Amino acid sequence: MKMKLRDIAELLNGTIIGDDTVMIGAVRGIDEAGQGDITFIANPKYKNKLEITGASAVLVSPAVRESVKNLVVVPDPYKAFACLLGLFYPEEQEVPGVSEKAFIGETAEIGADAAIYPGVYVGRGARIGKEVTLYPGVYIGNDVEIGDESTLYPNVTVYRKCTIGRRVVLHAGVVVGGDGFGFTDPGRENGKVPQTGIVQIDDDVEVGANTTIDRGTLGKTWIKRGAKIDNLVQIAHNVVIGEYSIVVAQVGISGSTKVGNSVIIGGQAGIVGHIEIGDGVMIAARSGIHEDVSSGQIVSGAPHMPHQKWLRVQGCVAQLPEMRRRLKSLEEKIEALEKQGEI
Repeated sequence: MKMKLRDIAELLNGTIIGDDTVMIGAVRGIDEAGQGDITFIANPKYKNKLEITGASAVLVSPAVRESVKNLVVVPDPYKAFACLLGLFYPEEQEVPGVSEKAFIGETAEIGADAAIYPGVYVGRGARIGKEVTLYPGVYIGNDVEIGDESTLYPNVTVYRKCTIGRRVVLHAGVVVGGDGFGFTDPGRENGKVPQTGIVQIDDDVEVGANTTIDRGTLGKTWIKRGAKIDNLVQIAHNVVIGEYSIVVAQVGISGSTKVGNSVIIGGQAGIVGHIEIGDGVMIAARSGIHEDVSSGQIVSGAPHMPHQKWLRVQGCVAQLPEMRRRLKSLEEKIEALEKQGEI
């Protein structure tokens, strides 16, 4: 596929600085790009590579106005880059059909143009929407509902009665609806508390490989519309993840915690149970969240604190050996003065 730069700019609602007739045949990173390629600069730290990249054109923000390169000026270069990736490298469309080697339970309903591969198990009463793709090894429990145009990659497991919305993507190894971790008299009898709820995943959610989302003890664990969850995340029973929130890899969220809309949780953060995280909160990687966080805050550290305070604390850490040495020296001087009776 090849396009003139003017056509790309029109598609992106961008403005060209340079030759608008140059032909573009591929989208590549700034270091790999060569003749006939288009690349992008979204992070200012890569600005020094603008003049040395081999790309024929570069997507840039309005802050960049001059270059020896052909530029396409757009409000958000990274978003424009994502759009071009989808245009130049579209996902291969699966061939609809139900494999003879898939198991389809009694009373299960399969929507039009679904693609169900060998080794898939669909339990009784399950409802699979239109244009759904279920790759080999997918397990769909009894009475599960999968919305239209959703994709479940190999070895995804969706336990009984859970509901998956439209255009949801569950990557390989995701487990939806496993039992929440609930026991009476923990550490002694460990009596199991029955987990009778479900998981509800709303439209346009994407969940990364080997992430686990436990079912509610009662009611539901709820992943709301547009949320994006990375690989290797643990979401416990009755957690709520708000709309368009981002949860990065290796995060653990304990039971009954409510995460607001448009929250960003950095990798390896740990969040205790039964608290609330307000809308628009940003949680730095490896933070330990031990209590409620009100909307709009940026927090870091374990236990967490306001990000600016955490930066000041970290600035002191490297000075601790010298501070300890000076404190010890002062203590010795004071002790000597006391012995001399001067204080």
